[in-house]
Amino acid sequence: MLRPGGAEEAAQLPFRRVRAPVSAPAPRPTGPDGSRASARLSLACLLLLLLTLPARVDTSWWYIGALGARVICDNIPGLVSRQRQLCQRYPDIMRSVGEGAREWIRECQHQFRHHRWNCTTLDRDHTVFGRVMLRSSREAAFVYAISSAGVVHAITRACSQGELSVCSCDPYTRGRHHDQRGDFDWGGCSDNIHYGVRFAKAFVDAKEKRLKDARALMNLHNNRCGRTAVRRFLKLECKCHGVSGSCTLRTCWRALSDFRRTGDYLRRRYDGAVQVTATQDGANFTAARQGYRRATRTDLVYFDNSPDYCVLDKAAGSLGTAGRVCSKTSKGTDGCEIMCCGRGYDTTRVTRVTQCECKFHWCCAVRCKECRNTVDVHTCKAPKKAEWLDQT
Repeated sequence: MLRPGGAEEAAQLPFRRVRAPVSAPAPRPTGPDGSRASARLSLACLLLLLLTLPARVDTSWWYIGALGARVICDNIPGLVSRQRQLCQRYPDIMRSVGEGAREWIRECQHQFRHHRWNCTTLDRDHTVFGRVMLRSSREAAFVYAISSAGVVHAITRACSQGELSVCSCDPYTRGRHHDQRGDFDWGGCSDNIHYGVRFAKAFVDAKEKRLKDARALMNLHNNRCGRTAVRRFLKLECKCHGVSGSCTLRTCWRALSDFRRTGDYLRRRYDGAVQVTATQDGANFTAARQGYRRATRTDLVYFDNSPDYCVLDKAAGSLGTAGRVCSKTSKGTDGCEIMCCGRGYDTTRVTRVTQCECKFHWCCAVRCKECRNTVDVHTCKAPKKAEWLDQT
């Protein structure tokens, strides 16, 4: 059972040092007017320095997925003290968290593979997604939801497979129950969704509970949507007992569905995400505009409109779509007209070699032929130089 943690320490975040240009010192003004002028000059210099500092991008526990089996709690950037305590207390669970991180990132990239923003991760970057997560957009809402869902799914699965010493099968599904087919007995090993949700809530929400601002409120809401999405797709599996396999008696258990179902569901929630603003007390949401529908507990919520992701924009974290493969005939988001943002596309003829006409030969080999297929590959053109400079 999870124990409440101690006091949390401030997260240690990286800052980039900016050096001001060296110049000859100006003569110091004298008198009252000179003192006021000096104060105004100092204030102006301070504001200029603050404006030239790069925006801070927080590191995240998401980077655990890149560490593989090398999870060392003190070396994971971005963990707040409560997360570090849980990491040190439950090292075997953290390996499952890392596996869950890799799984939900793959699912995110699958769901957005045909979109301008395609859930691209940055190699060896502790922020994983870069500056794109700074904006409180619907993309950020989806990432927080599916990351939370990935942790629940991974820990629940590990409990039932006997990989963790602190949990096993669901201890609450016992006794007799019934459904539309009649009575059955709980048996087997039901997936322990209760433990998965409880640990994910304690670990994933820890950073947001420290901050207590509007963005943290948004992240907490979307984290909860991700956890409930996994629970939504628990399925009932049964085994029949009786003469010749007749179902005179059934033994049933609850099992996780494939994570793809959770990804598909959250992708639909992304499409219907609700734009909101925080209330004055910062404890709840209200519709962003009059006439907009209110968000429910199952809706993803966001504050800011998304950039178009058409061109490289370092400030927005957009990588652009130059060089992305598109479909010449599709009218959807993967079509060249939409994907390339009207810039046009280049066509390259490519010859692909695949295995074909495979046959089984006794015993025991499968032999295939090599088939060559020539196809046209369409890739988005890069923006013109002047157009690119306007966006960076």
